[in-house]
Amino acid sequence: MSPLNQRRWRNFKANRRGYWSLWIFLVLFVVTLGAEFVANDKPLYVSYQGQSYFPIFSFYPETAFGGDFETEADYRDPFVQDLILDAGGTMIWPAIRYSYRTVDTEIPVPAPAPPWWMMDREAVCGLQEKGLDDRNCTLGNFHWLGTDDQARDVLARLIYGFRLSVLFGLVLTFFSSIVGIAAGAMQGYFGGWTDLVFQRFLEVWSSIPQLYLLIIIASIIEPNFWILLGILLLFSWVTLVGVVRAEFLRARNFEYVSAARALGVGNLTIILRHMLPNAMVATLTFMPFILNGSITTLTSLDFLGFGLPPGSPSLGELLAQGKANLQAPWLGLTGFFVIALMLSLLIFIGEAVRDALDPRKTFH
Repeated sequence: MSPLNQRRWRNFKANRRGYWSLWIFLVLFVVTLGAEFVANDKPLYVSYQGQSYFPIFSFYPETAFGGDFETEADYRDPFVQDLILDAGGTMIWPAIRYSYRTVDTEIPVPAPAPPWWMMDREAVCGLQEKGLDDRNCTLGNFHWLGTDDQARDVLARLIYGFRLSVLFGLVLTFFSSIVGIAAGAMQGYFGGWTDLVFQRFLEVWSSIPQLYLLIIIASIIEPNFWILLGILLLFSWVTLVGVVRAEFLRARNFEYVSAARALGVGNLTIILRHMLPNAMVATLTFMPFILNGSITTLTSLDFLGFGLPPGSPSLGELLAQGKANLQAPWLGLTGFFVIALMLSLLIFIGEAVRDALDPRKTFH
């Protein structure tokens, strides 16, 4: 690591709030990346009659475990569990035995059901009413944060929704940064009519209302992850253009740039090797905040009903359910605190990155 990068890393670590926010965010993100291993309605491993099965990776019919149907086994069904366990088999479950789309038809109260700690154990397990044995009353079967109005586990949907939101924000930030940096570099480096015409185009393009365009598109086709990403990319790249343009306008007349031109170095080489590294300092400072804005945009669209398809693990949809079910405050409060934590961590990380790249700050 070069002395400059060592100084930047020391500056980043000196911002303790941002440093620890980075680690907390990385832990949460890594855990949610393996959401299928944390929250799933299929066991991680099944041993039956001396053979090993991995249901989260493969399809196994019920007949593979002595059942009657060729359809995929419902591993949460007590009948299927009895077939496996009574034959001396074993089942290793994730910590949460629900996926984001699993509908729990066994909840003892109408949906949305409150968190398990707000109910007594017999009501949660249904031991007296259904005659279930104690092995079905495990923490994995409890709804730690309750269910939504469709009897789906809130915690499982939060885990999958966190991953989806962060991945959407990262992909949108990555592609919009590439387009924005390229556009700003062309403007600032060539200047003149190129800069003037492009600036007028940006003024017109930025005035197009994104929300109305999304409403029109959503009324024609059902938006999905990639359609939403493409539509938002059409407008989000504008964010970085002004910053990169200003850096290139400032550096285009520096002596080292003039010397490179005099030596016959090509424009693309000058842009990529000599000017872009200097412009990236200011650009990297903005990226955590662009990521924050991308996640907020997706959440807002899902809340309004113009985002991901119904049933997707969406934090915005959870907020909408909290608004529609005021008698179930755990829905709105859970969504609010998760989104607030995620965005706060990203803001703190952005502040630490800003301090790390600021040449005027030196921490000892």
